[in-house]
Amino acid sequence: MYMAYGWPQVIPLELPNCPSTQQIVYLKVVNRLLLVVAPTHLELWSSSQHRVRLGKYKRNADSIQREGENLQAIWSPDTKLIAILTSNFYLHIFKVQMTEKKIHVGGKQPTGLFLANISLLLSEQVPFANKNLSVSNFVCDNKHILIGLSDGSLYIISWKGEFGGAFSLDMRLKDSTGANKLSNHFGNGLTTRGIQGHDGSNHMNHVVSQNTEVVHLEFSIAFRLLFVLYSDGELIQCSVSKRGLKYTESIIVERRLGSGEVVCTSIAPEQQILAVGTHKGAVELYDLADSASLIRSVALHDWGYSVEDTGPVSSIAWTPDNSAFAVGWKLRGLTVWSVSGCRLMSTIRQIGLSSVSSPVVKPNQDFKYEPMMGGTSLMHWDEHGYRLYAIEEGSSERIIAFSFGKCCLNRGVSGTTYVRQVIYGEDRLLVVQSEDTDELKILHLNLPVSYILQNWPVLHVAASKDGMYLAVAGLHGLILYDIRLKRWRVFGDVTQEQQIQCRGLLWLGKIVVVCNYVESSNTYELLFYPRYHLDQSSLLCRKPLLTKPMVMDVYQDYLLVTYRPFDVHIYHVKLVGELSPSTTPDIQLSTVRELSIMTAKSHPAAIHFIPDQLPQDDMLRSDISTSSDLLTREPSRCLILRMNGDLSLLDLDDGRERELTHSVELFWVTCGQSGEKTSLIEEVSWLDYGHRGMQVWYPSPGADPFKQEEFLQLDPELEFDREVYPLGLLPNAGVVVGVSQRMSFSACTEFPCFEPTPQAQTILHCLLRHLLQRDKREEALRLAHISAEKPHFSHCLEWLLFTVFDAEISRQSSSKKQGARSNQTASLLEKSCDLIRNFPEYYDVVVSVARKTDGRHWADLFSAAGRPTELFDECCQQRWYRTAACYILVIAKLEGPAVSQNCALRLLQATLDESLYELAGELVRFLLRSGREYEPSSTESERDSPRFLGYFIFPSSFRKQTQDARSSSFKEPSGHVASVKSILENHASYLMSGKELSNLVAFVKGTQFDLVEYLQRERYGSARLENFASGLEMIGQKLHMGTLQSRLDAEFLLAHMCSVKFKEWIVVLATLLRRSEVLYDLFRHDVRLWAAYSLTIQEHEAFVEFHDLLAELEAKLSSTTNAEGT
Repeated sequence: MYMAYGWPQVIPLELPNCPSTQQIVYLKVVNRLLLVVAPTHLELWSSSQHRVRLGKYKRNADSIQREGENLQAIWSPDTKLIAILTSNFYLHIFKVQMTEKKIHVGGKQPTGLFLANISLLLSEQVPFANKNLSVSNFVCDNKHILIGLSDGSLYIISWKGEFGGAFSLDMRLKDSTGANKLSNHFGNGLTTRGIQGHDGSNHMNHVVSQNTEVVHLEFSIAFRLLFVLYSDGELIQCSVSKRGLKYTESIIVERRLGSGEVVCTSIAPEQQILAVGTHKGAVELYDLADSASLIRSVALHDWGYSVEDTGPVSSIAWTPDNSAFAVGWKLRGLTVWSVSGCRLMSTIRQIGLSSVSSPVVKPNQDFKYEPMMGGTSLMHWDEHGYRLYAIEEGSSERIIAFSFGKCCLNRGVSGTTYVRQVIYGEDRLLVVQSEDTDELKILHLNLPVSYILQNWPVLHVAASKDGMYLAVAGLHGLILYDIRLKRWRVFGDVTQEQQIQCRGLLWLGKIVVVCNYVESSNTYELLFYPRYHLDQSSLLCRKPLLTKPMVMDVYQDYLLVTYRPFDVHIYHVKLVGELSPSTTPDIQLSTVRELSIMTAKSHPAAIHFIPDQLPQDDMLRSDISTSSDLLTREPSRCLILRMNGDLSLLDLDDGRERELTHSVELFWVTCGQSGEKTSLIEEVSWLDYGHRGMQVWYPSPGADPFKQEEFLQLDPELEFDREVYPLGLLPNAGVVVGVSQRMSFSACTEFPCFEPTPQAQTILHCLLRHLLQRDKREEALRLAHISAEKPHFSHCLEWLLFTVFDAEISRQSSSKKQGARSNQTASLLEKSCDLIRNFPEYYDVVVSVARKTDGRHWADLFSAAGRPTELFDECCQQRWYRTAACYILVIAKLEGPAVSQNCALRLLQATLDESLYELAGELVRFLLRSGREYEPSSTESERDSPRFLGYFIFPSSFRKQTQDARSSSFKEPSGHVASVKSILENHASYLMSGKELSNLVAFVKGTQFDLVEYLQRERYGSARLENFASGLEMIGQKLHMGTLQSRLDAEFLLAHMCSVKFKEWIVVLATLLRRSEVLYDLFRHDVRLWAAYSLTIQEHEAFVEFHDLLAELEAKLSSTTNAEGT
């Protein structure tokens, strides 16, 4: 898995001498050297820790004019020679020689870099120079170069500059007379195709006429396969002799590949996969180990980008381990995919699929910060996969280098744990953190400078079983990191560090196991170091190995080592003494099992022990027993992931291997791995990930020892997005942790910053469903109780019930079509309801699932969950009123409108008593609406009449206008609407009598109760103020005028009191609000009221705070009196 991070870096190239084309000809990285061939010169750079130019060769103007610009190039496998063909068909062969001149970048540590000398060895015109032909790219082996010509033939040239001649392929697939014929040299006349020629065996060889030119060649030395692409999109696969390209008669056409729209190809030898780029912008993957069958196709179509946006595929580059590949397009962008089809990285900005934000480039859109905006012409990974070097289409002035971190999950000699998710770059670790908060974060952990400067780059990373310690190895030695203490531990003696060339890391409890390569003797050995001290004096054991190990694994005290072709050795590790700095412990290794398995299958990429899962009773007994034999017995099975993605189970007792599934990229063995009681995945044997998504495997007590269930089939929402790649698990939280790419843009940088972003996906509902399917109700309940405090627990229960209910709906639909019926899924629905019923979230979960499904199926859901009215009553009793309100519509659907109306009336009264006025308003609107929908006797005009809404919505002025127009035959509202009116009026009277004015305002706003008409009717009732002084004091205490909300409530009431002209209330509220203008307008026309008001304010000590208001009013009234007197 590869994920881009940080800002892309730019390697500047020397500007060309005014060439006719601005296109880079060739780009390749080999042995920490980067070769770039431009139209007029070539440059050699270091691709190691320090990226500096080591040498260059610049052609002069006369050479360019006479021989033409550089057109095609290739670098020999040993990096000593460079062959270049110019546009005037001159062959140049250059020699690359490293000098003794050291390069000093800075600092005390030497860089190990030397300047290079590039010299021209040969310059000669090729024999076909005057044939008016065009050429394809070069391919080569150690001794010869092959080039395709536009007449459909191939031409062979040696690295010594010897021209071998042209030949054409016989398109007949593997006949008995041979495959092709070597023609005469072009210097003696070009052989005519389509005729018969004689080969050295004196038999006739028919060469099929071809009308298309060779445009691309791809050659794999490891596979001895040659792929020839013609201009009509036809791709031909040929086998090559072990003796190399020189023996052209042994180049045999085997098959035709592709869809006829092929434009480029690339081979992954480790995976035995051929990637084919097409004109439509897609990449097709073919399995070369299975008759070149099509595996899958990947493209940006699902992200809203068509071939009009990106153009055809221009180049494909596989990572060094062949687990991912980069794709460049002709018009725009670069993307990295995993073999399973997960999009790991993309330079193209994700805009969206709607017409408003179309991905098509618009002139007014600003895309200047998008890398590779003009398309991608060439790409190449460095030998470790930490850098992807790319050149933009039409550019010859720079190389863009993207930094990548990788996580080689469960592959090779190094071990890992799913508990700690680590991505490692060339000089840092990107660690997923989840301890402090529920939010996952990426921590960039830089390695100590003193270590990484000498031992760049990072080659191996392994996390301890608990995820609290990390072992990191570079070119030499190793270092340890304590995540809790945030401290590094290194070798004290640098000479000891330099003697270790790590080829793999494992954790054996508190011991780190190093697979060391001894260069002096060309042998391999295992070194056992305690984590508290890295020194030769603390070395616990040194175990020589037979040869280079292929795969290693560890479980408790057992160590597995695998050699090629497939020899398995299992050792038991016994620790003698206490593992502490104050003692001298020792390790004894004893061989317990050796197997040699003969198979023609692909080599293993990972092998892991499968612990025997004990019955629950045995697990309980083991906690009591002092003997640990039951828990540490030798595993008898292991899980094998092969290079081609096949997953199988190997029985170590009899050596039999059972195939399980295919197209798997990674897996995690979870059974027996966690010693914590809070682990949520102990019931799972292992999980795997591939192009089908995430799959979970459970043990089965039946004849079939394992049962597979796909998350994709059970839970559509559990599948990771195809931009999220899973890294590991958090067993205590029951989630899968993945990572996806994000880009952040800044105005001060040319390119965006690539940011790996962790994401989590819960799997708890899948585990619960599995247990219920196996009728393990007690285990499911125990697991749910353990998870009850975890985040998103309610969401997991909801998804459990929803997926089971959705399956029940699908089953019923299928049963109706087939005329059959099964009760299995229905019983699963009942089990799920019984499980969730043990938790308080049950009532909310059931109604939430109901709201997400079609009402036609509610009867089936509530037949298992219980009667809606009973659930409603329980919610009311527990005072979960909002959940209870959600049941109203279900009750109306299943038990009738009358029952739902009665429930709504009860709930309305309860919500008013609890001052839940927003919810009460929703219930009022439901009851009024249901009154219209279920009142058959009312006519359309009556249903629309404002009388139907009584005091709730329409103002009194509207009703006064329509009062005279009513007919004598108008019908009164239905009984439940009258009940609503009565309930609301009673509550308003209760609030007004107790002068709970803030609640009264909230009540009026929430239920749209018509306060004006109520006040008019209750002028001498509950709304009456008996005494001004006591009313002012009490209302002032109730409203708490020091807060903004209380002042707003008082303003609201004052406006309503003014509309009904309640003088007592107006005076009280205006005084509390200090609204002198309102009081002035009132008192200027009522002198007696002013006198009483003035006297009351002056006589009561509680009203001292209003004396300034009284003085202000007195001054205004006096000035008004004086003005009227004059």
